[in-house]
Amino acid sequence: MNAKNIQFLRMTHLRGPNIWTYRPVMEALIDIGALEDFPSNTLPGFNQRLTAWLPGLVEHRCSVGERGGFLQRLEEGTWAGHVLEHVALELQTQAGMQTGFGKAREAGPRGVYKVVIRTRHEAVSRRALEAARALILAAIEDRTFDVQGEVNRLKQMVDSLCIGPSTASIVDAASERGIPSIRLNDGNLVQLGHGDQQRRIWTAETDRTSAIAEGISKDKDLTKQLLSTCGVPVPQGKIVDSPAAAWEAAQDIGLPVCVKPTDGNHARGVSLELSRQEDIEAAYDIALAEGSEVIVESFIRGEEHRLLVVGDHVAAANKGETASVVGDGVHTVAELIELQINSDPRRGEEEDFPLDTIRLDEHTTSVLELKRQGLNADSVPEKGRSVLIMRTGNMAWDVTDLVHPEVAAQAVLAARVVGLDIAGVDLVAQDISQPLAAQGGAIVEVNAGPGLLMHLKPGIGQPRPVGQAIANHLFKPADTGRIPVIGLMGDGDTTRPAQLVSWLLHLKGLYTGLACADGLFMNQRKLQSTGGMDWENAQRLLINRSVQAAVFESDVRHLLAEGLPYDRCQVGVVTRMPKAQGLDDLYPGPDEKMPSYVRTQVDVVLDHGTAVLNAADAEVAELARHCDGSVVFYAADEAAPRLVAHAAEGGRVGFWRDGQLILKEGEREHAVLSNKRPAVARLLQDGRLNSDDMLVAACVAWALDISTDLIRAGVKSFPTSPSH
Repeated sequence: MNAKNIQFLRMTHLRGPNIWTYRPVMEALIDIGALEDFPSNTLPGFNQRLTAWLPGLVEHRCSVGERGGFLQRLEEGTWAGHVLEHVALELQTQAGMQTGFGKAREAGPRGVYKVVIRTRHEAVSRRALEAARALILAAIEDRTFDVQGEVNRLKQMVDSLCIGPSTASIVDAASERGIPSIRLNDGNLVQLGHGDQQRRIWTAETDRTSAIAEGISKDKDLTKQLLSTCGVPVPQGKIVDSPAAAWEAAQDIGLPVCVKPTDGNHARGVSLELSRQEDIEAAYDIALAEGSEVIVESFIRGEEHRLLVVGDHVAAANKGETASVVGDGVHTVAELIELQINSDPRRGEEEDFPLDTIRLDEHTTSVLELKRQGLNADSVPEKGRSVLIMRTGNMAWDVTDLVHPEVAAQAVLAARVVGLDIAGVDLVAQDISQPLAAQGGAIVEVNAGPGLLMHLKPGIGQPRPVGQAIANHLFKPADTGRIPVIGLMGDGDTTRPAQLVSWLLHLKGLYTGLACADGLFMNQRKLQSTGGMDWENAQRLLINRSVQAAVFESDVRHLLAEGLPYDRCQVGVVTRMPKAQGLDDLYPGPDEKMPSYVRTQVDVVLDHGTAVLNAADAEVAELARHCDGSVVFYAADEAAPRLVAHAAEGGRVGFWRDGQLILKEGEREHAVLSNKRPAVARLLQDGRLNSDDMLVAACVAWALDISTDLIRAGVKSFPTSPSH
């Protein structure tokens, strides 16, 4: 048994579209050694132990295509690499990182496999693969394995490393619209779109969220002043600087009152419906601990509500629920909280739970609430006594469909007065379906960066697509956040065409980035001389807010080792089919595998984009069938069969004829260049460009609707080298 092992030879994070899928994946190169001779159905008790530890494997459809498909494969006999794939995916699922996609393929040498799993964070997937290996070996050797402990460790990693569910809802909604995203830090700062078309979010804050507005929202007294001036109903209040002043202000305003920090959030430090001097003075200290100043306000009767304002409308609304326990004459208040409140499966410590757990040592306002009732954590309430634990509980109850239009309008006005494009407007009303004025309701707070989880996962009621509302707020219906992206791949012959395309876009007036073998360029200025095709360097073009178009040269090595640095492209170019020579460290397989890899460059062409393909290379020409958009074929010889057939069907083609570069669509021909013109002839003689470079660039420019006059002028004026 000890001879059976799974060895990791290498793990590779493919961060962009790759030979497996459009999405980022972890690719593990493994050697299963002696296990190559022991498929799953030959290992005594293995399948039973595996499925007992991970019952969720029944949901894996695998290649069978139905529920239980993977279990069927286990019983029939499958190899350790395939098992590793599914176990790692299941561990990720159990940890809350839904992925689903996986592959396991032989890499060439006997026993060596490439195992691929979809990932949302590199570190989590690395750990999932390592844990999956340990679990499989334990199942083979009939050893114990702490599955739940490993899942919990992975879950902690997901919680701390992956973007939160609120941010994810916006990113997912944007993705459904075809809007790309780039995570900019280890937290929830995310870029939606590319270059000068991008927008940025930080959870529910956007690049439209004014710092001044956010500052106003944190100053509760100033917020109330502004709202009141604009006719929004607000509670009367006064800032105080001592417990005695709080009691004096309460008497002036009229009892009961609420006491809260002027710059607090998430209801921390808020005490409600206070009438006794000792309670108000105690509440002052609680509020001061959560903010820089304390305000005493008139208490508004009714239920607390949170309205999410996005742009010019209310996207969702929730009602708060108080938290209480009922005494049984046996258990203490603290014990009753655990038994009657925290036992609710909707409550938890992690962000993805709709309701929080209640810990008295963390909720000083609850301690004060108990004190007002003559109780503390260790008190044992008599049987049947209701004990109020928290007045400002979670906003758990969705009431979006009940909001009166006038109430919604006042919430939108409140957000606008403060200056927030996205706001959480807190109001108190007895009936949200009625106007505020008639019931003495009021808006009590306007918050920047509101939480979205309460609307995505309400404790009661219908979830609301608030991520979609924010994505639609940031991008007009027809906007995708994309700039023209041009990707080129070949066999060491794409650098000069990439430079020429970049030059043509520059002449068109677009601030253009170029990532190629010669380095990284921004608007014809060289930023660095090396690493231009590296994923991280190339991504700099898409992050730059100035960039209006981007040109990327890629090769098979970077595709296999990192993935493409962009998700989709407007134009995808393949010039020649590369060879596997020099790629042995990446286990590419024979030359015959290259078309299945290079097709990635065509797969990522947008459905309104164009693939520019060499009709003279049969393997390249065959990639046309993988293109979701249109195809432009080119060849030096106008008689190339694939080019002739495409032209006969009305397709666009480019070629040389008697020294003329011709672009043809149907019966229409455009003579773009003559190699006999002095400027063109010099470029060819000097070796700065060859005829194929010009032809490829002209076809790409044509696909980008660059005029033939500009193409002609651009080729003639092509600089010796971009500026440094």
